[in-house]
Formats: sequence, structure tokens, C-alpha cells
Amino acid sequence: MFDRRFSQYFDWGILIFTIGLGAIGLLTLYSAVTSGAPCYQSILYVKQLIWYCIGTLFVALSLIFDYKLLDRWAYAIYTICIVLLICVLVGGKYVGGAKRWLSFAFISIQPSEMVKVAIIIVLAKYYSRHANTKGFSLRYLVKPMLLTLIPFILIVMQPDLGTALLIVLIAGLMTVFVKIEKKTFRYLVLVCALVIPLVWIFLKDYQKQRILSFLDPGSDSLGAGYHLIQSKIAIGSGAVFGKGFKKGTQNALSFLPEQHTDFIFSVMAEEWGFVGSIVLLFLFLILIIWGLNIAYACRDNFGTILCVGISVMLTLQVFINIGMVMGLMPVVGIPLPLISYGGSSIVTVMLCIGILMNVSMRRFVFE
Repeated sequence: MFDRRFSQYFDWGILIFTIGLGAIGLLTLYSAVTSGAPCYQSILYVKQLIWYCIGTLFVALSLIFDYKLLDRWAYAIYTICIVLLICVLVGGKYVGGAKRWLSFAFISIQPSEMVKVAIIIVLAKYYSRHANTKGFSLRYLVKPMLLTLIPFILIVMQPDLGTALLIVLIAGLMTVFVKIEKKTFRYLVLVCALVIPLVWIFLKDYQKQRILSFLDPGSDSLGAGYHLIQSKIAIGSGAVFGKGFKKGTQNALSFLPEQHTDFIFSVMAEEWGFVGSIVLLFLFLILIIWGLNIAYACRDNFGTILCVGISVMLTLQVFINIGMVMGLMPVVGIPLPLISYGGSSIVTVMLCIGILMNVSMRRFVFE
């Protein structure tokens, strides 16, 4: 439980940077849903404020208990998330042709967002138990692979290939961090190199079209390539200092698709330009480095791997989302942490921030 002595170690730094990113997110979302967007979307700003309040509550709750209890609850948390994913497939809510949400009364949640945290926690538990200087052999990687494969398959079935691949990347980078035997690593790289081309066969038509439009947006400028072309126009037209708050024409004229979720960075870049974009990236960089510093200073394996996993998750989401809207990666529907609209995403990221703060506070205390 929470101890008064922890108050002197309260990590104000990570909280301040989180608040800064949240403020930028709210300002950008306000512009995105009130400048040319359909009038019904303006309520999304109020909803986002509510989700931030809920996320703040989760941060506070996550500070009450010792983060080491997550080690004890890891498999229970993982099982609950898997059950929720199964519930989505059985009775989930269809939105945009995908079944990714569960509705409860007046709210909808996206369990695949929670699975990111569950995977980080359960792998941190496993790797902290079996860590060794030689690295993991294939024998000891079978269980982590299965733990990752189960949610991957369930999320692909929704379908949500972007989130499914993100979970695999998080698990993969966490595994690399804890070290793999050289022989095993070479074997896994070879297998991946052989399997990746075969994935094309199992992709749906719209997923294949997204990849093709990424390689050549002009080949279907009014179809699959439209999103990317308009996003590039918005980012480029922002120039150095941007057009100003709520003055972005691509956003105001509704040329930007999903301007409040996947392409919200394009809205911000058009309004605040290169300078504003660099400031946003700098805040993310500081937040990620802060998380890695907490991991470095932590005194137990579980806490270290847990913080590395969270930092990896944030890094991948920022890299993929911004790379996606700039045409450096295919459009896969990964939200920008603390910026994009989405209750499940906001609460998940805020919970992760709370866990980082928890580890930061308790790393100074001896048992």
C-alpha cells in the first residue's frame, strides 16, 4: 500500500511531461473536431476530457499499490484480457467494418489496447524469472511466443492487423532486451525472413491495397492513396511555423480523413509547422528517455523489464503513427499516444505512466 515516505520520491518530471503532451493533444483535438468537421464530432472533445479524467484516476490508483504486485497478478491480468478479446469476437460492436469494441452502458472499450499492457506485464514476469547471462535459448522462448501468439490471432480476427503487429513488435523488442542466444537469434531471423513473404497470401484485399498505396500513393489517388496524399499536403503546407491554431485548410475543408484519430499529427503539423512538430517529438523523446532511465535505476529485474516494455510501447506507437502519416510506413491505424482521440488508448497510456511513476517512487526503497 501507499507509504508517506514515497511522497518525497514522487516523480514530478514524468507527470509534467505527460500533462504537457495531454494539453497539446486536447488543443489539437479541439481544432480537429471544430474546424470543418461534422458538428456531431464536437462532442468528442468533451468525451476526451472525460477520458483524461478517468486516466488521471488510473494514474492515482496505480500509485497506491506496490508495482511488484503486478508480478503476482500477471497471469490473472493476461487471462482477463484474453477473455475480453474472446468476448469482442462473440458479441463485440461493429464500427467501420471491424469488431473491436465492447459496449457497457454508455461507454465502449477496446480490449486490444489493454492487451498491450497485459503482454508487457506477463513477459516481464516470465523473463525476470528466467533471465541469465547467456541469453534465452529456443526452449525458453516457446512460452513467451505462445503468450504473444494467442492475443495476436484474436486481434487479427477482429480484424486489427496494426495492433496485432504492434504487440508482436513489443514482445520481440522486450525479448531482444533480455538477450537471446546468438544461435537462437540467427534461427529466428531466418524463420521470420521466410515467413514474412507468405503473410501476403493471408492479407485481406484492403490491407494489400494499403501496402500498395504506401509504395505508390499516386497509383490510386482517389482511393487507398487519398489519405496519405492529403496528409502529406497538410504536413508540407505547415512549413516552418504553421498556419496558426484552427487555420489549417486541409483540416477545415475536411480533406484529412480520421483527422481526430490516426491523422491527428497532420492537423498539428499544418497548424504549428515544423517547429511545433519538433516540440511535440522532443516531449515524446524526453518521456521515453525518462522511462528508460527509471528502468536503468530500478533494483529488480521485473521492474526493469516492465519499464523497458512500456518505453518500447510508447516508442513504437509514436514512430509508427508519425511514420504512417508522413508516408514512411503503411497506414495501419495506430493512435498517437496522448494525442489521438480514443478513450481506451488514453486510459492505457495513462495507466502505463502511473506504473512508471510507481517504479520510480519505489526504486529507492529497500525491502
